[in-house]
Amino acid sequence: MIFATARTASPFDLTGTTVLVTGARRGLGRAIALEFATAGADVAIGLRDVRDDAGLAAEIAALGSRALPLQLDVTDLEGARAAIDEAAREFGRLDALVNNAGGGIMADAIDVTEQEFDRVWELNTKSTYFLSQHAAKHMRDAGGGAIINVASQAGLVALPGESAYCVAKAAVVHLTRCHAVEWGGYGIRVNALAPTFIETDGTQAALSDPAFRADTVERIAALHRIGVPREVSGAAVFLASPAASLITGQTLAIDGGWTVR
Repeated sequence: MIFATARTASPFDLTGTTVLVTGARRGLGRAIALEFATAGADVAIGLRDVRDDAGLAAEIAALGSRALPLQLDVTDLEGARAAIDEAAREFGRLDALVNNAGGGIMADAIDVTEQEFDRVWELNTKSTYFLSQHAAKHMRDAGGGAIINVASQAGLVALPGESAYCVAKAAVVHLTRCHAVEWGGYGIRVNALAPTFIETDGTQAALSDPAFRADTVERIAALHRIGVPREVSGAAVFLASPAASLITGQTLAIDGGWTVR
């Protein structure tokens, strides 16, 4: 379990702990992996192609932490479970899991096919449920841990043209509550992050449209700007740290005020 060992210790210091981040090659996953390494954690990096980490392992090593690249496609549950086992075996423990991998489609609800819906559900919700379940077994046996699910503001509000994604992420928000309640007795905390649009390679195409960008900035009702990856990665480290030791079952909206209007 991740707890501060002394009052003088920084509640954000994760030295000696380990984390597995899915979808770590780029975007938010990459930023989260690097943020954990900066905080002192050793990082298992989940990759759809373990041969291509785009230099992430080297960056983690340069920060003084160990990096463990893993073949991990979250839609292949058998392989994902094996990757979790490998992380726990190689590091000797698994203190935190960040379920970051996900994605959606742009389609009006009247046109979404069953196959498209199933794919979005499998990628975002089913994977989060069952990877959390398997990681929780390791954490239970070790006395506790932290699971951070990357949901989305799409799980809190309706976004036209993204209904399948909204439904999947709303389910992630609620499974976060369910897992938190069931696993709290094992010392496992489960929380979620719900980011707005963040400047990443994954959002670049949409945000490069001036009209779309202007509308998005307007809808980010309080701060009126697009977020950057570190505004999400820092929150992930917070939720895994001793500073959040009494926080579980919560979804933290990192949305600049979008969902409060």
